Amino acid sequence: MLAYFLKINVAIALFYAFYRLFFYKDTFFTWRRAALLCFFAVSAVYPLLNIQTWITEQEPMVAMADLYADIILPEITLTPEQATADWKTLLLQTAGFVYWGVVCLLAIRLLIQLIGIIRLSFRCRKTLIGDTNVYLLRQAGGPFSFFHWIFIYPVSHTEDELSEILTHEKTHANQWHSVDVLISETICVFCWFNPFAWLMKREIRTNLEYLADNRVLETGHDSKAYQYHLLGLSHHKAAATIYNSFNVLPLKKRIKMMNKKRTREIGRTKYLMFLPLAALLMIISNIEAVARTTKEVAKDVIEAVEENLTPKTTTPDMEVATETAPLETPAPQQEKDKLVSYKGVVVDKDGKAVEGAEFLVDRRYDLPKGQSYVTGKDGSFSFKAFENAKMAVLWNKDGKMMVVTVTIDKENNSNMKIVMNREWQNPPANDPDNPVFEVVEQMPEFPDGGMPGLMQFLSKNIRYPVNAQKNGTQGRVTVQFIVNVDGSISHIGIIRGADPELDGEAVRVISTMPNWKPGMQKGKAVRVKYTVPVMFRLNDEKKEEFKPVPKIDESIVVVGYASQEKSPIEEDVVFEIVEQMPSFAGGMEGLMRYLSRNIKYPVTAQKARIQGRVLVQIIIDSNGNVTNPKITKSVDPSLDAEAIRVTANMPKWQPGMQRGKAVNVKYTFPIEFKLQ
Repeated sequence: MLAYFLKINVAIALFYAFYRLFFYKDTFFTWRRAALLCFFAVSAVYPLLNIQTWITEQEPMVAMADLYADIILPEITLTPEQATADWKTLLLQTAGFVYWGVVCLLAIRLLIQLIGIIRLSFRCRKTLIGDTNVYLLRQAGGPFSFFHWIFIYPVSHTEDELSEILTHEKTHANQWHSVDVLISETICVFCWFNPFAWLMKREIRTNLEYLADNRVLETGHDSKAYQYHLLGLSHHKAAATIYNSFNVLPLKKRIKMMNKKRTREIGRTKYLMFLPLAALLMIISNIEAVARTTKEVAKDVIEAVEENLTPKTTTPDMEVATETAPLETPAPQQEKDKLVSYKGVVVDKDGKAVEGAEFLVDRRYDLPKGQSYVTGKDGSFSFKAFENAKMAVLWNKDGKMMVVTVTIDKENNSNMKIVMNREWQNPPANDPDNPVFEVVEQMPEFPDGGMPGLMQFLSKNIRYPVNAQKNGTQGRVTVQFIVNVDGSISHIGIIRGADPELDGEAVRVISTMPNWKPGMQKGKAVRVKYTVPVMFRLNDEKKEEFKPVPKIDESIVVVGYASQEKSPIEEDVVFEIVEQMPSFAGGMEGLMRYLSRNIKYPVTAQKARIQGRVLVQIIIDSNGNVTNPKITKSVDPSLDAEAIRVTANMPKWQPGMQRGKAVNVKYTFPIEFKLQ
C-alpha cells in the first residue's frame, strides 16, 4: 500500500513537470482539461496494472529490473537490537498518525464547504434571469457557481455585465467544471504533503476559468469591457474555495491569456506525447515490482548477501543437473545412521564469543527441521547434520565479512571450538585507495585449470538440496563476488535468486572456493568484480519422484571467457587495412552517439578530476562481433575500465570486407573523458 501511494505522488510530480514543459502556454483549453484529468487518473491506475509476466519475458526489461534491484532498492539490514526496531516502529506509527490527522482535518474542511454551499442554496431565493435559473445572494458578493447552481447579486451589475456573468457561469455549469474541482480537492486531501498536487489543483482551476472566459468572448462580448469588468470585481473576497468563482485569481493570467494569440492547430499533436509517458510509467512500475521480487534472498543466507551490487560482466551459465529417481527409494541405512550432533562455540582471534555467525551446511540430505544455524550471544551453536558434512562459518560485522571453513573432528563433534582468525575479506567496495574493477586487461582466473578447474570444483562440491528436488524447484542462481588482490573471495552476494535452498547452496560453495589468481591491470593485481550464474536443473521425467543425490559428476556444462586460453581470433589472420573497413550502425556518428549514451564517468575519476583520451583497440571478427578489446593509450585505471566495459557491450558491427569476403579487422578509436 505504501509503495502504491508513493508511486501516485511520484507520477503527479512527473506529470506536473511534463505539463509545465509542453502544455502550459498553449490555448487548447479543452485538451488541457482532458490532459490534467488524465494525469490524475493515470497516476492512480498505473501502479495497479500488472504486466510483470510480459516484462520477465523481455531480456532488456529483466536486465533493467536487475539493475534497479541492485542500485535503487534499499539495503536490507537485520539487527538483533530490539530497541532499534521499537524506535523505528514508533517513528513510523507517529508519521502515520500525523498523516491521517491532516487528512481528517482537510476532509472535514472540504465537507464544511460542501455543507455551506448546500445551506446557501436553501437560504437564497431562486429566480429566473433571462432563460437561466439563479440563486440571489442576500448581500453583495462576487458571482459563483457549483454544478448547476449559479449564485449572483444582480443589484451590483449592469445588464451587460449580467450577460457576461451568466455566460461565464453557465459554461462552468454546462461543462461540469465542479467535477474537476472536487477531484483536485480530493487528491489534495490525500496527497497534502505533495506540493505538486496543490500546484496541479491550481492549474486545473485556472484552466477552467480560461475555458469560461474563452466562451464569453466567443459569444460576441467585447473583450476590453469584459476585462475591465473582471478588474472591477477583484475586490470581492471568496467565502469558500470549491465553487467556480467569476473573479477567481490570478486575474493577470486570465487577461494575458485572453489577449494571447491562438496556438496553431498543429500544436495539438504534442498531446500525443502523453501516451508514451504513461506507458513508460507503467513499465517502470512493473520493473520495480519485478526487481523487488528478484531482491528477495533466502533467509538462511541473508547475512551473506552484500547489498547494492552492480551486475556487470557475467560469465555464461554453469548448469548443475541431477537425475531423478523414485521418492520411495530411501537413503541407505548406514547413511541415515550417520546423523550426529554438532555443538560448540565460535570465537574471534582474541577468544571473544562471536554472536550471529552463520553455518552454511552441506544439504546433501534432508536436515532436521526447526534448527538454528546461527550462533547465540555467547557464541554457542547446536544442530544436527550428517557425519562428514561440509560446512563453513560466515561472520558479518560492520559491513565486513569473514568465512572460515570448518574442519570436522569426529571425536570432538560435541565440543567444537571454531576460531574466526582469517583476515576480513571485503574492505568497502567504494574504497578509493583500493577500487573494484569490472573489466581488466587480465581477468581473474580460478586456480588449477582456469574455467575447467572451476567446473570441476563445482561438480564435486555442489549438492542439489533434497527439498528442492521434492518440490521440483529449479532455476538460475546468479552469484557475484569480488576477487581481491591476494586472490581471496569477498562480497559474496545473490544478484538473482531462485529459491532459498538453491541460493544458500550456491553461496556456500562459492564461499569455500580456494584463492584465485587475481586480475591484473597494467601489471598490477587489482580487485575485480566477477559473476557466476549457476543453473540448477531437474530432468523432465517423473519430477514428482526423487532420491538423494550423493554428488554431481558429469552433468555441468560451462562455457566462459574467464579462461586465458588463446582465442580463435588470435589464430586467424587479422587485417589492419582492408578494402571495406568495418562500420558501426550509423557510421562514425552512430558510434559516437552510442558511446555518449552509454559511458558513465567513474565517480572516483570525477572526484580526482581525472580526464583525458583513452585509445581502445578491438578486433571485429568476420561475424561482426566485437572481440579482444584492449587499451593502447591509457589515462587512468578507472577510465580505462569504463572504456573496456562500454566497448565489450557494443552491438554487432558490419564486418570488414576483403575481396568480397568478411574478414577479421583490427580497429582503433578514441574515447574522450572530459569534465565540465
